[in-house]
Amino acid sequence: MSGWVKIAGLGPGDEALVTPEVTAALAEATDVVGYIPYVARISERLGLTLHASDNRVEIDRSRHALQMAADGKRVVVVSSGDPGVFAMAAAVFEALENGPAEWRDLQIDVLPGITAMLAASARAGAPMGHDFCAINLSDNLKPWSLIEKRLRLAAQADFSMAFYNPRSKSRPEGFVKTLEVLRDECEPERVILFARAVSRTDEEMRISTLAEATPDMADMQTVVIVGSSRTRVIERDGAPIIYTPRFTPDEDQG
Repeated sequence: MSGWVKIAGLGPGDEALVTPEVTAALAEATDVVGYIPYVARISERLGLTLHASDNRVEIDRSRHALQMAADGKRVVVVSSGDPGVFAMAAAVFEALENGPAEWRDLQIDVLPGITAMLAASARAGAPMGHDFCAINLSDNLKPWSLIEKRLRLAAQADFSMAFYNPRSKSRPEGFVKTLEVLRDECEPERVILFARAVSRTDEEMRISTLAEATPDMADMQTVVIVGSSRTRVIERDGAPIIYTPRFTPDEDQG
C-alpha cells in the first residue's frame, strides 16, 4: 500500500512548539483529519483536504483516516499536545484492532508533541521534577468511581499530579468532587497550579493552595498541576518558580 497514516501532536498552541517532524508530515499529507479546532490550525493549500469533525467521534474519525490511507492517501491525524496522551493515537489503534485485516499492513507512525502538562510545568519551573502522574478527569469514557480511586491512590502515594479536562459546562461537578477528594487526602497548603491556554496569547498562570482553590479556577482549557507534599514555591521579583525536589529523604517515607 502506498498510503500512510501519521498520528501527530500539534503541541499546546504556539506554532514554535510544533516539532519539525510534524511540520514535515503535514507538508507531505494529502488529507488531515481531526477535531474541529485542531484542524483549524492547519493552513489550507492546494492538494490538501481538511476533514474536521466533532470531539466525540474519535473512532469514526480513525476509521476514516485508515480507510483513506488504504485507498492510497497520505493522512495526518492531528491532536493537540501529544497524540499518545488522552488523544488520537489510542483511538486509531482501537479502530485498527477492530477493523479490516488489510489495515494492519499500513504504515502507521506516531509523531510526538509537547503536551499541555509539560508546557505548563516548564512555564512554572519544575513541579513535575520528581515522580508524577497524569489523570483525565472526564468521565465520558470511564466512571467517576474509577477517577476517584485513582485520585486517592495518587494522593496517598504523594505524586505530583496533572489533571486534564478538569471542568466543562456539561460536568461542572467533577472538579468540585476532585477538590473534595484532595482535601480528604492532602494538607491544606498543598501547591496547585492552574495553567490556562499555555503558550497562547491568552495564557493565564495562577498559583494557589488546596485550601484556597475553587472549582471556577479551572475549565477545559486549563491543565491543573497539584504538587506533592515536597513541592516548593520560590518567591522572587518576577513570576514565582514552582519546583519539586528530586531528593526525598528516608524519613519522608512510610
